[in-house]
Amino acid sequence: MYRTAIEKLLKWKQNKHRKPMIIEGARQVGKTWLMKEFGQQAYADTVYINFDSNSRMAELFASDLDTERLIMGLELYAGHKIDPDNTLLIFDEVQEVPRALSSLKYFYENAPQYHIVCAGSLLGIALHQGTSFPVGKVDFMNLYPLSFREFLMANGQERFAELIDKRDFQMITSFKLTYIDALKHYYYVGGMPEAVQSFAENKDFNEVREIQRRILMAYEQDFSKHAPNEIVPRLRMIWNSIPSQLAKENKKFIYGLVREGARAKDYEAAIMWLSDCGLVHKISRVNTAGIPLRAYEDLKAFKLFVVDVGLLGCMAGLRQHTLLDGNDLFVEFKGALTEQYVCQQLKNIEDLDIYYYTNDRGSCEIDFVVDTGGKIVPVEVKAEVNLRAKSLKSYQEKFSPEISVRTSMADYKKEEWLVNLPLYAIDQITAF
Repeated sequence: MYRTAIEKLLKWKQNKHRKPMIIEGARQVGKTWLMKEFGQQAYADTVYINFDSNSRMAELFASDLDTERLIMGLELYAGHKIDPDNTLLIFDEVQEVPRALSSLKYFYENAPQYHIVCAGSLLGIALHQGTSFPVGKVDFMNLYPLSFREFLMANGQERFAELIDKRDFQMITSFKLTYIDALKHYYYVGGMPEAVQSFAENKDFNEVREIQRRILMAYEQDFSKHAPNEIVPRLRMIWNSIPSQLAKENKKFIYGLVREGARAKDYEAAIMWLSDCGLVHKISRVNTAGIPLRAYEDLKAFKLFVVDVGLLGCMAGLRQHTLLDGNDLFVEFKGALTEQYVCQQLKNIEDLDIYYYTNDRGSCEIDFVVDTGGKIVPVEVKAEVNLRAKSLKSYQEKFSPEISVRTSMADYKKEEWLVNLPLYAIDQITAF
């Protein structure tokens, strides 16, 4: 299975000022596989250490964090000498031994010749709880479920992925039915590696759903096992409310849908926990279009998306024939799946800050507004080929962005101020 993250790790390896790398991401997005695959591709030797229930490693890191002593302990554990130039050290589930996280500072300062990558399914929580390691001494990378482009490649459609990269829209339009079919499959299967692999091998939608149910069950178990007891019921309520939140025409998160009379302060900790785990994407509102957008963030208004479009469909009980045959019952939820899909693809683009826009009267709403660092791009999402874009027009008149994007099932077309970008090519948004 091909992951573009491997290329980022290869660049990291070649960087003379490399720091230990921390890979963040939700459980089961493929962090362990990625680290091992990277070790296999780029190093003569890999030393893999899983810190979960590993008393020997907990003891090694419990006393002083002298790097020479730690390396000696790791060599004894691995059963051979560690050659710093040709060995990848993998620390998995590193949040289970917080002092191992703290040791990264000393590796960076005193033994930078060692190549260390770390990951853990609840690492975001450990980091936010102030586990002692200094910012600035490590590199970070986020790993998300497979993007649509990676999904095409996993299903043997590499040439179609290449066409999108080349932005050969004339050729892409000729094969649009292939892209649309693949996109429908992606809406159902999503990008969780186990589900994608199963689908690529067997094309069995029922088997995919079973895998998704297992993943969702593992997430629910994590709530009880790892979250503070007092927020567990609220976590469940928020998590289970997301499909109905997204099914609304205005997808802004409403606490009243979680429970009648619910207030923000009762649920803030639960939302932060889900976000730190990588299970939800919290997309905040902005009410103007200045650079940087972060300066205009309205922290009280936001949308919540889940980590993966396939999991969202599974949570909503969406049946395969409803989605693939374009069933009328699906109309209400189609917009939710499409926005979830677009959010997921945008998250895979590095250095992109993602928000949504509404004016103060609420009469103009833009589904996503992205800050590329150099410019602000409004993005209107349409589930079908309906191309009315009243909000986009009034946003354009008010803020005059260099370019506006409408993404739908319609073909590519560039007008004066507007780019019609097919949903299956949304990852090309920064090219305009």
